[in-house]
Amino acid sequence: MPTFTDPQGVRIHYQHWRVPEPVAVVQLVHGVGEHIGRYGALVEALNAAGYSVWADDHRGHGQTGFEQHGGDLDRMGRLGPGGLRAAIHDVHLFTGIIRETEGDEVPLVLLGHSWGSLMAQILLERHPHDWDAVVLTGTAYRTPIHMNSGDLNRRHRHLGTTGLEWLSRDPAVAEAFVADPYTTAVPLQELFGLIEAARLLGRPGRNLPEELPLLIMVGSDDSLGGEKSALRLANAYASRGRLADVTLTVYDGARHEIFNETNQEEVRGDLIRWLDERFAVD
Repeated sequence: MPTFTDPQGVRIHYQHWRVPEPVAVVQLVHGVGEHIGRYGALVEALNAAGYSVWADDHRGHGQTGFEQHGGDLDRMGRLGPGGLRAAIHDVHLFTGIIRETEGDEVPLVLLGHSWGSLMAQILLERHPHDWDAVVLTGTAYRTPIHMNSGDLNRRHRHLGTTGLEWLSRDPAVAEAFVADPYTTAVPLQELFGLIEAARLLGRPGRNLPEELPLLIMVGSDDSLGGEKSALRLANAYASRGRLADVTLTVYDGARHEIFNETNQEEVRGDLIRWLDERFAVD
């Protein structure tokens, strides 16, 4: 797996799945406690539709975290020196690496899920011209009122025994997460600490590039934010951010990981259709 080294000396591991003459390139930004290996079906679908995909294991996660913590799986998810600010900076450094390889002519799409979507929101505010489209999944409006920072499994705990029933209606998803040595179910606030976790809070920036397309995709039963939070986020990007092309798709009954949901084929199809409408050439 290729790597790059960040300013604190942490080696960030990443992968790319490139296709000839891509319609666009998707930079995939994964969630907390997981890694890019959990997105195989999405990567395959995007490749089949003509999209190249690049994804990194963030600080403390996946192969990056395994090396960073000397193989200590109990420390997975811990970000290390520089904390959240360094992790966000690394995602943007990775954007530069993608651009250097793929070139400026090919559109670059930022796709962030969960924690990755929160970092994507922050990056969009700081570097609004660096991507040609943004997709936020399993996301929320980043305030304590509109984003659940407590027990995400509370209303689903009666459905199983893993403590991860909030992820998907498919029980196999929670079981696979538990069995995966490179994942951790330790809550974000505990992994990062309260001060670091608070750095994720905020609102969409003002006066973003009007022509930038934004897609928000969530399950109606997503306990991180859900439909109301996502609707507020979409409206804020249209009003505060002045974006002219904002799409919100809500999947009835779906939980947090829509790419691992029982209707995941529908979700992948909707994503690719939205991308095709904006980037595919007839």
